[in-house]
Amino acid sequence: MNLRRIRILVGAATAILVVALALTVYWRDGVLPGTAAATIGGPFALTDQHGATVTEAALKGHPSAIFFGYTYCPDVCPTTLADMSDWLQKLGPDGDRLKVYFVTVDPERDTREQLAAYLQAFDARITGLTGSRPAVDQMLKGFRVYSRKVPGEGDSYSMDHTASVYLLDKDAAFAGTVDYKDDPDKALAKLKQLVAGA
Repeated sequence: MNLRRIRILVGAATAILVVALALTVYWRDGVLPGTAAATIGGPFALTDQHGATVTEAALKGHPSAIFFGYTYCPDVCPTTLADMSDWLQKLGPDGDRLKVYFVTVDPERDTREQLAAYLQAFDARITGLTGSRPAVDQMLKGFRVYSRKVPGEGDSYSMDHTASVYLLDKDAAFAGTVDYKDDPDKALAKLKQLVAGA
């Protein structure tokens, strides 16, 4: 191997090392700074459980926490909504500054009335959102949310879906996530930090 090839290999290895180091230093909450706002979010128009239209404009001016799920969910969704209710209580007065949204991935069954009845079991500050299948899909695509219908027995079905809570800052820019498996204290700390920056 000649000297020129050695220099090329050493240069390539150095470049890879620099990129890897930069990713390690800047990686935070699963997102690289400067990339999140461009890749998460976008226009949408859905209806809340009270019949009001909610668009992406509603996400500005305050921090937000958004969870995508469905009312027929047997475990992850009710657990996460219960956690969100608990977080709002533990935030104290700051809880009123955080807007919390539960967006259905199953609009065929999750009508406005269904959402209203379901959300009565949780903190009243949680807003449920539904709409037509295309309208919901538009928001799911904008937020890069995974969801898939899983057939069950007869006409029954369940929904596989992303189980993280999306956090947005006061400018509606993506600020990270709370993972379903996050330690409760860690999750609350993320929300406190989010609200403190508002």
